[in-house]
Amino acid sequence: MTDAQETAADSSLRTTGGAPPDDVETAPIPLLEPREGIPPVIADETALAEMVAAFAAGTGPVAVDAERASGYRYGQRAYLVQLRREGAGSALIDPVACPDLSGLGAAIADAEWDLHAATQDLPCLREIGMVPSKLFDTELAGRLAGFPRVGLGAMVENVLGYVLEKGHSAVDWSTRPLPEPWLRYAALDVELLVDLRDALEKELDRQGKLDWAHQEFEAIASAPPAPPRKDPWRRTSGMHKVRRRRQMAVVRELWTARDRVAQRRDVSPGKVLGDGAIVEAALALPPNVHALSGLPGFGHRMGRRQLEQWQAAVDRARALPDSELPQPGQPVAGPPPPRAWADKDPAAAARLSAARAGVSTLAEALNMPQENLITPDTVRRVCWEPPASVDTDSVAAALASHGARRWQVEQVTPVLVTALSAHG
Repeated sequence: MTDAQETAADSSLRTTGGAPPDDVETAPIPLLEPREGIPPVIADETALAEMVAAFAAGTGPVAVDAERASGYRYGQRAYLVQLRREGAGSALIDPVACPDLSGLGAAIADAEWDLHAATQDLPCLREIGMVPSKLFDTELAGRLAGFPRVGLGAMVENVLGYVLEKGHSAVDWSTRPLPEPWLRYAALDVELLVDLRDALEKELDRQGKLDWAHQEFEAIASAPPAPPRKDPWRRTSGMHKVRRRRQMAVVRELWTARDRVAQRRDVSPGKVLGDGAIVEAALALPPNVHALSGLPGFGHRMGRRQLEQWQAAVDRARALPDSELPQPGQPVAGPPPPRAWADKDPAAAARLSAARAGVSTLAEALNMPQENLITPDTVRRVCWEPPASVDTDSVAAALASHGARRWQVEQVTPVLVTALSAHG
């Protein structure tokens, strides 16, 4: 980073993106350009081996990003991987042509990986053999530092004084060949990621939050893969309208049939059949194809064969015995929804209200979102089942048992001790 960039970064960090006074003239913010141009896309093992050797010989952190085709393809696989490291420059890799990047992952395993919104990219990177041992998440760092806008473009502009090109984040990255403007956009995503990381590290250190950030990053890097979601069909949009168990069975059968088709065709499930159509069929329980074709989402553009496929799913649900119908709602391992607390346990409701107010005040004083200070679910669980004896040690232990990091325990324990003691 140049001296001018550091000056701009320091100023932006002090104001966290605040607008300058009206009477101050400001120079236009420059559009970021790739320093070495757009690198060629690596799509064969020879080029990949050369790139791996270059990155292994590089120095310092490695900027990492991945592009998926959400809304276009089935699943969340990576369709482009971007990296940059001092001494190696930038690289773009086609993980369709090079599906095993475990060699690259091993070559940079000892380096810090810098990502923006790491939890979004880590699952698809893990699928192709890339798993960091340590990382720095610039989005999470921005949240902890109190930035009101933490998207990559906003952070680069506010902190480093450059504008990133926009407009290609939601494109179909499974397209081949990838258009040059898209590749340019992708290369720029890692162009200044390490510079952003360095500036945010300084700001977190200035605020006394750097150790907090390191604890968060370590938790992300060491977290195991998320287990498969139980009964994913229950997350169908509009599911709240479906009340009867027979109707729920229709949602389950249609969702499962749609998922099989989407996986076979490698397309987003929503492109096969919309959630709204599934819910409409569940509410109507159509007895035949003719009735189904009259429902929203099953219009005239849907072929007879498709209609018969969806009607067969409806018929399977209609034929199920009562004993095989889904139960209304999933078993809840934790506390009930907060709206039910006043009736079920008024004292717990009072504890939760006091705890929420205390956490909100503390988060505002620390200049960070409440959910980054402590997860709402953790607060609910401790308030619903508080320790038998409320004191600093018992509340701290309860928070830790629910996954709170050490810094969160230290900050939040006094707030919860007060709330729990006042409404025991």
